[in-house]
Amino acid sequence: MQLFRILQSQGFGVRRACRELIESGQIKVNGVVVDDPEFECATEALTLTLDGQDWRYREKVYLALHKPAGYECSRQAQHHPSVFSLLPAPFVERGVQPVGRLDQDSSGLLLLSDDGAFIHRYTAPKKAIGKVYRVACKHPVSEAQIAALLAGVQLRDEPAPIAARACLRVSENVIDLGIGEGKYHQVKRMLAAAGNRVEALCRTQIGGYALPADLAPKQWRYLEEEDLARLAEAA
Repeated sequence: MQLFRILQSQGFGVRRACRELIESGQIKVNGVVVDDPEFECATEALTLTLDGQDWRYREKVYLALHKPAGYECSRQAQHHPSVFSLLPAPFVERGVQPVGRLDQDSSGLLLLSDDGAFIHRYTAPKKAIGKVYRVACKHPVSEAQIAALLAGVQLRDEPAPIAARACLRVSENVIDLGIGEGKYHQVKRMLAAAGNRVEALCRTQIGGYALPADLAPKQWRYLEEEDLARLAEAA
């Protein structure tokens, strides 16, 4: 593939901007400066370098972001900063999208990708991908409330009760809640239906992939093959 087309595919700008980057000697290909935009190179094991930063060629990109509270999962954020402001510009340019959403006041694991099939797989309601949330509640969580969440609580405008897949006590006011659906404000509504109130919400796991302990708020990392395999496991 021609080098300028590779740069375009990786989010380094429009055709003209990519050609200018190459012609000005700003791009290294596997450590060697190349100034010919039409230079043909293989994408396998390809590493591009710009401004001292290496970018491995990826046909599709899969990311895990530790979303902090106070950020919106939207490109056109209205009241708070966008999660896209936490990502390098090439990811935004190549069109990564959130795989599902987290409310602006919620935190935790947010996946992003430019792979439409991947996004559909992990957001389609029929797939019922499991997710786990650490929930800090306003009031102590009683055994009766845990039992109600596991048995199923009735939410407004839902035809049938919705049950948690798992509900584990962490402390008096904190539980880990596992769900299979992804309905609007579902965890908050479930806790309200059980007679409590959510004070803070952090998504800690999607499928079999848990938020890495060393991934600090606002940080991101690539999902590699082993991560994608873990993600595909049942929660």
